[in-house]
Amino acid sequence: MLMVGMISFYALAAVGISMQFFMMIQVIMTLYIVGGNALISRFIGQGRKRRASALVYALGIFAMMLAFFVTLGGYFGSEYFYKWMGTELEVIELGSAYFKIISLGIVFVFLDGLLYNALSAAGDTKSSLYIKLVSAGLNASLNYLLIFGHFGFPEMGIEGAAIATIIAYAFNVVCYGFIYKKYDAKLNIVPIVRVKDLKRVWKVGSSAALDRGISTMSFIIFVGIIAAYGTVELAGYQVGLRIEGVAFMPGLGFSIAAMALVGQNLGAKKLDDAYKMGLISARVAYVFMGFIGFFMVGFPEQIISLFTDDAPTIAVASIYLILVGLAQVPLALMFVFSGALRGAGATKTTLKINVASLWFFRVIPSYIAYEMGFSIMAIFIIMNVETLIKGFIYWYVFQNKAWLKTKV
Repeated sequence: MLMVGMISFYALAAVGISMQFFMMIQVIMTLYIVGGNALISRFIGQGRKRRASALVYALGIFAMMLAFFVTLGGYFGSEYFYKWMGTELEVIELGSAYFKIISLGIVFVFLDGLLYNALSAAGDTKSSLYIKLVSAGLNASLNYLLIFGHFGFPEMGIEGAAIATIIAYAFNVVCYGFIYKKYDAKLNIVPIVRVKDLKRVWKVGSSAALDRGISTMSFIIFVGIIAAYGTVELAGYQVGLRIEGVAFMPGLGFSIAAMALVGQNLGAKKLDDAYKMGLISARVAYVFMGFIGFFMVGFPEQIISLFTDDAPTIAVASIYLILVGLAQVPLALMFVFSGALRGAGATKTTLKINVASLWFFRVIPSYIAYEMGFSIMAIFIIMNVETLIKGFIYWYVFQNKAWLKTKV
């Protein structure tokens, strides 16, 4: 984004809006990733590595089929999406050119998501760490070469950024291919398709995909409410959100850990251990996120000044950062316990919690507050109260232990 921003404001806007495309794509990927994670982790817990490996193969075929249709939609429909978003002509032209290239390589995005998550569900996250480290360096280097045309490479601008992204994803898939071929890997590729297992994946994944889809729509509407306050408020929110993303990382990491460990222990019929793994993951996550939250509350302006020197934006972002800093512990509980429930296959439960909480405690109250003339601070307070409520609901559902009996 930094490199694209050096091209022009329009290029930056085009790539930024493309993130909405990726949010929609992630909804589709959820269909096979969450259900696949729940079933693969159970198979591993049962000592059925071959069955888990066969499922990865079957899901790979399914992912490529989905990718084909997404490629068609993205290549031929990206221009209409940018028009629907109400962007200027320059943004439409740059954005459609960028996403057409991304669409041609979307199969690598789908396969990377599958292979990464399957390994995580089987208990191997270190391999992905090494792959992603090299891939990130490769992506950044290719961006530098292809966007600006250094060292004899053609200057391709925003299209160069798209090509660099796809090459990085393709690199990931090739590396995963070598890992899955190793005899002692957590998973291998076994060319067997069991329709029964695919149906089990879709049963779990359909609720997760619906959850992700509704949540994405809710998020877009919520951002629209903030945008209605003005450019300064929107910019402050975006800066604060990106800084908060650093605090998200421990929560997301231990959410994956909870999902894998809960699923594996349920597969091994160790219900007490599955419950304990969820608790331990939550405790570590809220310590990490609470620690980061301390700095967000104590030094908001100093942190934000690293990203912008605009005083009004810093003022808005500081309010946001202080409030979300206070909500990091319940946010950690939400991340980890929702991951544990998904690992158990209880995606209908997470669907109900997320949809009800987002709409009744965030979107609707925020809209009412805006219409009544309350300041942006009221919106940020509502957002954090919703996080607190959702964290408590997930804690209550987790403590109830009914999810331990979910059938996958």
